[in-house]
Amino acid sequence: MSRGMALDDEDRWPWLTLVGETLAKSEGPQIVGCSALKRAYRAHITQTSGETITFVHLAGTPEVIKARMNARKGHFMPAGLLTSQFAALEPPEADENAFSVDIDRPLGAIVEAIVTQLEGMKT
Repeated sequence: MSRGMALDDEDRWPWLTLVGETLAKSEGPQIVGCSALKRAYRAHITQTSGETITFVHLAGTPEVIKARMNARKGHFMPAGLLTSQFAALEPPEADENAFSVDIDRPLGAIVEAIVTQLEGMKT
């Protein structure tokens, strides 16, 4: 990705496995930020970890995300790969243990929405 080349499934499986294995070895609640773009990726992480995982889909338009990508400094993924990311994206469906949060708002509001949703799942 740092060379401006999109990853394919074969590139992704090893690190998706590593994410699941790392979660399996960890104790207590964990937060992992990763690009689990497809349903199969989320299922693989969950199966590999052996844990119940709640996925939070940070949902935004290509325009919002591109503006944020262009504003960041020193990140390995260039904004030019955004189109390939959206092409691969399979937003979580109702039967998955996941929810979406609109990111077209300030960071504090995004975090608050995530925390509120997670706290509501505890009951």
